[in-house]
Amino acid sequence: MAKVILHIDLNYFFVRCEEIKNPSLIGKPVAIGHVGRGGIVSTCSYKAREYGVRSGMPVFKALELCENLILLNGDYPYYHQKSTEFFNFLKQFSTIIEPVSIDECYIDITSQIKNNINPIEYIKNIQTKLFESTSLMCSIGVAKTKFLAKMGSDIKKPMGITIIRNKDIPNILYPLKIEDFFGIGKKTSPRLREIGINTIGDLAKRINNDEIDEQLFNILGKFYYGIKDWINGQGDDVVSTEQFDPKSISHSHTLEKDTNDVDTIYEAIKIASKEVSKHAKSVNKIGLTVQLILKDNNFKSYVRSSKMKFNSNDFNDIYSQALSIFDNNFLKEGDTLFRLVGVGLQNLEDEKDNSQQMSIFDNFDDINEKYATKLLVHQLNRKMNKGIFTTAGEILKEKNGNK
Repeated sequence: MAKVILHIDLNYFFVRCEEIKNPSLIGKPVAIGHVGRGGIVSTCSYKAREYGVRSGMPVFKALELCENLILLNGDYPYYHQKSTEFFNFLKQFSTIIEPVSIDECYIDITSQIKNNINPIEYIKNIQTKLFESTSLMCSIGVAKTKFLAKMGSDIKKPMGITIIRNKDIPNILYPLKIEDFFGIGKKTSPRLREIGINTIGDLAKRINNDEIDEQLFNILGKFYYGIKDWINGQGDDVVSTEQFDPKSISHSHTLEKDTNDVDTIYEAIKIASKEVSKHAKSVNKIGLTVQLILKDNNFKSYVRSSKMKFNSNDFNDIYSQALSIFDNNFLKEGDTLFRLVGVGLQNLEDEKDNSQQMSIFDNFDDINEKYATKLLVHQLNRKMNKGIFTTAGEILKEKNGNK
């Protein structure tokens, strides 16, 4: 028996979460993003899409297309909460679930519908009950391979169900634009159009020849063989049950203008650190390494990282470490103008696996004072525009490290 794989994709997830919190947004043009240079639309409502607004579009362009666009910054901890509800809900239908991101997954229901007299109703029931339980909407692709299931979930939105059997591939997939082929990116599709491949059907015709199409192979490389399998209903049908586990968490903040003003950069580090801390806490992760990312006005990126003394997701720990990285590496670069500041938390672990308790001998006042002392050092260095001040603890640590 061929496997039955679903690809379940939550419809306009971030905006839908905002609608759940505030039903007055339903039916209105809504987008998640922020005003200012570098602001990008992360997702938008279907009403906004009627005006031409799209994910990945600069916010200023979205506002030009839709003057009454409702722009929201995004409540990411709440989105993660709803994502958890989504995955927990699915466990009642199958334990073979492969998360792809916070709002989509593959699920293997082969055994569940093996003797089911109405499998379509079973799948429809997943969609309906998800909405009733969580108020989340989803589209579902049904196929025997992960690729076809993914393609199916993109065809009917919102709340659509598309079944793609091998015999359905010519009717369903072939008419689609080449850009709609999952795995072919924005850089590759124009090159394919240059050689006359405008639809998935054009691609199938070229790739299914007995001899290798050298012109096509030069564009696709080794991906050529994978596509040939996918387009003929073959390929990966293994749904991995390994839990989606982020390896790092980061947040970047584009500055209003290129600057070397330390106060402005410090504030951007603060904003980014808060977002990283919130995200890490929402997924119960702690990390050991803090990363600072800066991008100058020539779009050159600078990445520096430093380990904390212990794993943490606390804002003060992340912020303080990020400030130290800046002071030690960039404070003297007075002539460099920066346009973007980012903070990352790496070497993540589950919070429950790394609990750290305070001893009865620890001084709570000293621990609280630690953050105030570090921030005072940063303020002094900022005023002098030199990294000449440090704490006694840092000096001792450096000396011990040189022994």
